[in-house]
Amino acid sequence: MAARGKHRRPRTNPLTRGIIAAGTGGAALTLPLLGATHASAAEPQSAPAAAQSVPQAAQPAKSLTYTVVKGDSLARIADKYDVSGGWKQLYKDNRAAVGDNPKLIHPGLKLTVKTTKTDAAKKTATKSSAPAEPAAKPAGGVAQATQASAKTYANNLDGWIRESLDIMAQKGIPGSYDGIYRNVMRESSGNPQAINNWDSNAVAGTPSKGLLQTIDPTFQAYHVDGTSWDPYDPVANITAACNYAADRYGSIDNVNGPY
Repeated sequence: MAARGKHRRPRTNPLTRGIIAAGTGGAALTLPLLGATHASAAEPQSAPAAAQSVPQAAQPAKSLTYTVVKGDSLARIADKYDVSGGWKQLYKDNRAAVGDNPKLIHPGLKLTVKTTKTDAAKKTATKSSAPAEPAAKPAGGVAQATQASAKTYANNLDGWIRESLDIMAQKGIPGSYDGIYRNVMRESSGNPQAINNWDSNAVAGTPSKGLLQTIDPTFQAYHVDGTSWDPYDPVANITAACNYAADRYGSIDNVNGPY
């Protein structure tokens, strides 16, 4: 890719979400349950001591292996499994696997989760692929958004583009299938792991990455809430790039060359 000035100074955008709100990611404090009360006062005092009910001990944390899926964050996982200490403790327990940036967790990454939920160890440590139970139909446009969130997409370029377009529609980001496809094929030939290690951005220490070749500062500035923080994630990369293109060019459809 020729040297270019793209993504140099990303503008602030209302849709950006660049910082993890650590305060919302922690799990709620749970208190140990107490056992049944002592036997009735009418019970003879000579009853064996073993018959007396005693408070139950606090449930020890159980370790399980969790496989990261698209859209996950440490805060969401910690909240789901009531991790004592929240996402910070989860990151501390898995720093060797996650790396230096707790915001970047890749789909397929294996995490050790210490949960206090009694039934968590019995469940598969990945998100269920079964559809959720149908909820009561909300009023107005909310019903449409709920229906859209239940859609499934193919794990290929066509599916990634279609999922991005649905997210973009919800967020008011313009762009078309053809506009995205054209730019993806020019920038990465459809390879979500593509990286440019030779142009001016790479020399500056911020190589272009992913399907639409965004640099990390641009990806983080134009990241769209609800998508992964991994710049190599296909849907997250497309959506952030289209958000950037909309801010700078009006739409990804208006991009016909290096941007």
